[in-house]
Amino acid sequence: MSAAHGVPAISTGDIFRANIKNETPLGLQVKEITASGGYVPDEITNAIVRDRLAEPDAAQGFLLDGYPRTTGQVEALDAMLAEQGTALDAVVELTVDTDEVVGRLLARAQEQGRADDTEDVIRERMRIYAEETAPLAAVYRDRGLLQVVDGMGTVEEVTARIEAVLPSSAGRS
Repeated sequence: MSAAHGVPAISTGDIFRANIKNETPLGLQVKEITASGGYVPDEITNAIVRDRLAEPDAAQGFLLDGYPRTTGQVEALDAMLAEQGTALDAVVELTVDTDEVVGRLLARAQEQGRADDTEDVIRERMRIYAEETAPLAAVYRDRGLLQVVDGMGTVEEVTARIEAVLPSSAGRS
């Protein structure tokens, strides 16, 4: 999706996993948190996103995956974008049945050897999502940015649905 728009995909999960794999101080800290299904604290996540958005390839746009997840992260992202004199084009919320999400993540865990993706941990993340992340949809709905997309189906089907709701300038601002 990001390649089609000529912008980088920035996944906080990928950044965290790379640090865990390389056993950096951040990685060791994050590994303990994610192993229990918890969310990495806002101050750590915000700092990582701030550093990543400052890289040259993100100057013309970006796709964020897994961020923001809390109201504190929304506020931090708003501040980052204001400093850069830019704004979000759209926020996409994929809706998927909980049992489907669990099944997909368990399959991914097997394929990629992710020790942190056990059923209990996944369900705990889903519980935290319902408490902390789901309310963010209202924030972005009120701003006129939220696009809700059915996440059930093939990658191609979901991609087409996402493309259909993105503003023509998304990813190229």
